[in-house]
Amino acid sequence: MIERILRRVTVSIDTTLMGIALAVLAVGLVTLYSASNENPGRVFAQVANICVALTLMWIASQVPPQTLMRFAPPVYILGVLLLLAVALLGDVRNGARRWLNLGITSIQPSEIMKIAMPLMLAWYFQKREAVLGMADYAVAALLLLVPTALIARQPDLGTAVLVAAAGGYVIYLAGLSWKIIAGMVVAGLASMPLAWSMLHDYQRKRILTLVDPTGDPLGAGYHIIQSTIAVGSGGIAGKGWLNGTQAHLEFIPERATDFIFAVYSEEFGLLGNLLLLLLYLSLIARGLMIAANAPTFFSRLLAGSIVLSFFTYAFVNMGMVSGILPVVGVPLPLVSYGGTALVTLFLGIGILMSIHRNRKLVQT
Repeated sequence: MIERILRRVTVSIDTTLMGIALAVLAVGLVTLYSASNENPGRVFAQVANICVALTLMWIASQVPPQTLMRFAPPVYILGVLLLLAVALLGDVRNGARRWLNLGITSIQPSEIMKIAMPLMLAWYFQKREAVLGMADYAVAALLLLVPTALIARQPDLGTAVLVAAAGGYVIYLAGLSWKIIAGMVVAGLASMPLAWSMLHDYQRKRILTLVDPTGDPLGAGYHIIQSTIAVGSGGIAGKGWLNGTQAHLEFIPERATDFIFAVYSEEFGLLGNLLLLLLYLSLIARGLMIAANAPTFFSRLLAGSIVLSFFTYAFVNMGMVSGILPVVGVPLPLVSYGGTALVTLFLGIGILMSIHRNRKLVQT
């Protein structure tokens, strides 16, 4: 009886994907304990976040891709409407208007778009697959531009980058020509002066700080300087778990969230970084395998976008902490403390499992 129940509960779980994700979570919990100055309460809170995220992942894995297709337009429209509501009625916190107060709780609608955006574009391209032309790519770009602009206006550059990347991957995987991509890159470079003028002062300062963090070592450059010191001081094998001086002497800001990779690098060194990269690459490879074997155009585009978005999370965070990218609020996937990003990532993993499960059902 118990075996039958367990079989029914776990039938939708891809054991390879789940195993890799749990390994990354274990790395995150070990690092979080050190980053939070050996505070078990912070670790237990993250375990609670993980339980919620895993539950939502399991629910998502039960939803067939055909059902996801039906929900794509309503979820996208709801997300855009909520973003408009944030722009008009949202709460201002730390100088940014990102939250919408619903009375009993507050929500951050931009997080919805991380899943809604690839869902919507994958649905659109599925509907237009037989007659796909340049006009369809233009419509898709417009569908992507609206929520991205609303999120960037809040301002929330980190989330805007992630949403734009998730949608951009769908457009690219749908078959956009390399010539057009090259033209868009050239146009983007040409419009940089205009884009620079539209940035907020703190965003410009972050970019200038990337070029020369020593120009303001106790202000805007502090984050990058301290994180790069931590990464470099780890050496080959690291200083050992709980022995990181930059973290425990509180030189690293946001060391449990956005800059947790600096703590990990200092304590586990290059070898630890290679292990973490191997886990990430294994997860991405498994996700791409699921995408390649997906039975429909919709599921291939959706799975590919989710996997490449996961890569974007890791690349942007590691690049930011290492000092090769500007500082933006992007967490290290499955490692940084916090529930919102964790839920979004595991929803994506649940969708990948659903696509894989339905592929097997189609074949049999």
